[in-house]
Amino acid sequence: MTEKKILPIGRRALLKGAGALAVGLSAPAILTRSARAETTITVADPGGPYGPAYRKAYYDPFEAATGIKVVNVARDAEPTAQFKAMVETRSYTWDVCTLTLSAQNILAGQDLLDPIGLTAADAPGLMKDALNDHWMGLDVYSTIFGYRSDHFGAKAPGSWAEFWDVKTFPAHRSLRKNPIDTLEQALMADGVAGKDLYPLDIDRAFKKLDEIKPHIDVWWTGGAQTSQLIQSGEVELISSWNARMQTVIDGGAPVKICWNQGLYSIEGWGLPKGGPKGDAARRFVKFCADPKRQAVMTEGLAYGPTNLDAYDSIPADRAPMLPTYKPNLAQMAIADDQWWTKHRAEVTERFNAWILA
Repeated sequence: MTEKKILPIGRRALLKGAGALAVGLSAPAILTRSARAETTITVADPGGPYGPAYRKAYYDPFEAATGIKVVNVARDAEPTAQFKAMVETRSYTWDVCTLTLSAQNILAGQDLLDPIGLTAADAPGLMKDALNDHWMGLDVYSTIFGYRSDHFGAKAPGSWAEFWDVKTFPAHRSLRKNPIDTLEQALMADGVAGKDLYPLDIDRAFKKLDEIKPHIDVWWTGGAQTSQLIQSGEVELISSWNARMQTVIDGGAPVKICWNQGLYSIEGWGLPKGGPKGDAARRFVKFCADPKRQAVMTEGLAYGPTNLDAYDSIPADRAPMLPTYKPNLAQMAIADDQWWTKHRAEVTERFNAWILA
């Protein structure tokens, strides 16, 4: 799909007078620059720390390079319903939106996304899971566990099996009150390798969860809660997202991250089908694939760049804090969002009943 253009009107007017041919040939370049300067795209990001980090890395540099202004708004935590309504009513409140792999799977399956027009050759450093016809991954986040180093000292847990080992590693524990990630963690605690997790053995996972359930002091429901729980010392061992734990570490708390057996996923850009500013939106997505731009993003967010060439520009002391840093990535497996798209409802129902039992 294309943006609204003012070129045909301007050119028809120019062709009316004497010397129309000569003037007409020069008009497209003049008017294209004018149209570009007047174009604004609206980008929906997750809000919070993403806004300033993305503005520094992408929004302002894109405007400086192209003349296309970027206005950013915070999207819903789960934007699929809003996305669907926007396309079906053709009432576009934004032109580009960040989508998780799971959300991308849902929207692509319903034919609600425009092609992004980007190929692997356009960004050779991109991870293989970070690009398809309708979506480009922008950052990588990881589900890991954090622990209080002042509680464990030199003998700290280093795997999900050890997280489950309450005798060797006594501590107040916390897991997510959600089957996503929690079932995978139970299976890895039971000896399943990350590469062999899917399709999930649901019965085996719940059997392993039965073992740890009496020892979970808090079932957390939000990322901010995990930061508070570990920072305050209410728990000493907790599953979380890496950036949440990094924030606590940056704040001076004696907390460490265990990357071993982590699960990572990718968040990236999608375009609503039929959007009126699709051409400008595609230019923006391609701009964000640049490794140097992604390196700037990591200055404000502890998420990994999807273009691994970005590490050529990331300071050596910052790189180990990021999920796609090679030694960290090598210890983790990618979460299968397509499996969860198919089974989320039924597994969530069973998990909620299990929590209450």
